[in-house]
Amino acid sequence: MRIAFDASVLQAPRTGVGEYTLQLGQALQQLPEMELCLFDGLGWPDTFPQTPRSGYGRTSRLIKALLPGAYPARRALMQLRFNQGIRRLKPELYHQPTLWPLEFDGPTVMTLHDLTHVHYPETQPRDRLREIERRLPASLQRASRILVDSRFIAEEAIQHYSLPADKLQVAPLGAAPRFHPRDEHELQECLTSFGVGMRSYYLCVGTLEPRKNLKLAVGAYLGLPKSLRERMPLVIVGGAGWRQEQLEYIPARELSSGRIRLLGYQSGECVAQLLAGAHALLFPSRYEGFGLPVLEALASATPVIACDHAAVPEVAGDAALYADAEDSDGYRTQMLRLIEDSELQERLRQGGLERSRQFSWERCARITTDTYKAARYS
Repeated sequence: MRIAFDASVLQAPRTGVGEYTLQLGQALQQLPEMELCLFDGLGWPDTFPQTPRSGYGRTSRLIKALLPGAYPARRALMQLRFNQGIRRLKPELYHQPTLWPLEFDGPTVMTLHDLTHVHYPETQPRDRLREIERRLPASLQRASRILVDSRFIAEEAIQHYSLPADKLQVAPLGAAPRFHPRDEHELQECLTSFGVGMRSYYLCVGTLEPRKNLKLAVGAYLGLPKSLRERMPLVIVGGAGWRQEQLEYIPARELSSGRIRLLGYQSGECVAQLLAGAHALLFPSRYEGFGLPVLEALASATPVIACDHAAVPEVAGDAALYADAEDSDGYRTQMLRLIEDSELQERLRQGGLERSRQFSWERCARITTDTYKAARYS
C-alpha cells in the first residue's frame, strides 16, 4: 500500500509529536506491505530527516513577525507542493500525523493527539489557534479514520466533536530503543558533564508551558529538607513553549546554588541518558493525550511521580506514584516516600519495565496499518 505520509513536523526541533511521527514512520517502513512517500512540507525526500532544519526556529519567528497571516500562506505553499507530489506518486491513502490534513482526493487518516487547543488555548499562537478552530472540525468530519493515542482522547473527541466511535482507533505509542536501563559506567560522561550523579537527581522533561504544571514540581521540591535538596538537585529539560512559562516561582538562590538546574532543549540521546540516570521523573502535567516521557522513563527503569489526570494513568497503570495536580503537599509526600523506601524504588523500577513492554512502536504501526486498510475499504 502506497501512503502519502506528512513528516513536515520534523523540520522543527523534535518534541512529542515529532517523536511520534519519526518512530511510527520508521516502524511502518519495516512492514513489507507499506510504501511510504514522505512529504516534508516543501518536497518529497527519500528518508526521514533526523535533525531539525538549520535555523528553523529563528526563521519561523521572523516570518511570523514580518508576514501577517503567515499560517495561511504557509499552508497554501504546502498544499501546492503536496499536490505536485501527489500527481506524480499517486498514493492510495494520505496520513497526516500531526493535526489537520491538507486537501487530498482520496482516503485520509489523521492523528488527533490531544485537545490542548480546547483546554489550553492560551498555549497556542493566536493565528495558529484561528487556523485550528477553522479547519480542524471539518477535517475530523472529512477524515476516513482518526487515530488517537489513548482511550482518554477518544472519549474526549467523541464528546467534543460528536464523532462516531467507530471512526476512531486507539493506537498507543511506544518508547524508542534508546530508552532502556543503563549502568553508571555507561552514563558517566553525560552525568559528569551536567554535574550530577547516578540516581541522585530529580528530572522534569517537557516543553516549558503552563499546562505542564512545572510549578507544582518546583513547589514540592522546595518543600523538601534543604539537606536533601543539596544532594538531590532538580534538573529541568525542555525548550520554550509558546508564551514560555515564566519561572519567577523558582528562587534565584536555588538556581545560583545549582539545586535547580535549567538545561533547556536537549537532544534525544541526551534526554534518554538523563532519564536512565535519574532518581525519578517528576511529571506533574495537568493534561496529556498520552504522556510519552512517562513511558520512556518506565522503559528506562526510572520511577515516575505523576499527576493522576488525563491519559497518564492509562499509560503508567500501577507502575507509578500519583498525586493531584493542585496538591503540592501530596506531591512532596510521594517524593519523600520514594526517597525513604528502597523496596518501593525497586518495585517501581521493575514494575515500570514490565509495564513498558506492553507498548511498542511495532504494535502502534500494526494498528495504524489496520486503520489504513479500514479507511481504504470503507
